[in-house]
Amino acid sequence: MKHLYILLLFVLFVSCKNDTSNNSSLTEAEIQVNKKSILIENFKFKPNAAPIISVHRGGKSIKNYPENCLETLQFVNDSISAIYEIDVAKTKDNKLVLLHDNSLERTTTGTGKLTDYTYEELQAFNLEDDFGNETAFKIPLFTNVLKWAKTNNVILTVDIKRSVAVEVVIDAIRAQKAEDVCIIITYDLQQAKKAYKWAPELLLSVSARNVKELNWLLESNIPTENMLAFTGTRLSPNDFYKKVQKQGIKTILGTLGNLDKQAQAKGEVPYKVWRDKGIDVFATDRPFAAAKALGVVK
Repeated sequence: MKHLYILLLFVLFVSCKNDTSNNSSLTEAEIQVNKKSILIENFKFKPNAAPIISVHRGGKSIKNYPENCLETLQFVNDSISAIYEIDVAKTKDNKLVLLHDNSLERTTTGTGKLTDYTYEELQAFNLEDDFGNETAFKIPLFTNVLKWAKTNNVILTVDIKRSVAVEVVIDAIRAQKAEDVCIIITYDLQQAKKAYKWAPELLLSVSARNVKELNWLLESNIPTENMLAFTGTRLSPNDFYKKVQKQGIKTILGTLGNLDKQAQAKGEVPYKVWRDKGIDVFATDRPFAAAKALGVVK
């Protein structure tokens, strides 16, 4: 009888300990999910708010400063107020790094696929700028870029390459407690739903290039407060931008490519015209020119 009593006490103790542990874990998870990124509030549409420059690939066509390079982010950030679009890929040994292409040839002194190299092996190569000039800069770890962004209060819009699971990138952001400086880019409704399900505390860049795509988003389970609307690289009717903003959602126009060239040919005036049409964020390959035209100061 004495042995049975001791056994019952032991079972009760283990059971209570497990319950406490489970409750503690659940509470921690709930706190993490419920603690929304401050970007959700800060990026709500507000009439007459200053336009925002989004630097495509962290800075392109800058002599001696390659794209997706930590030193380039620092260089641009020293001059203008902006947010930075970066591309996150994965190495052979599963390290998250910044690189747009699947292969190394265009932007580094290396050759072959990124996934054929460990991060340590990639240190043998240097980054090249858009003009083919070799620099002393290396492919950066995503972790180091997150640390830099937190230290400098710089916002990153994170483009996740196909070889990388969105969950892995979000886990990396959470590990650095960088939720307040990161926006996750999605390209279609399914990606947006998946990203929101995994990280309801984060702001998402969602594809809303027309009324049809906007309605799909509005009918989804994603709250509009979690949305930043990428409206494409072509201009839409003025009333479309107003329709998006009426939902409290800021608009992004990808001026990179043809629209940037159009602005350059017309003395930068189009940037102001597009702002007046209802563009809140300008995703551009010409951050310095766009910032000057729009009066965006550091």
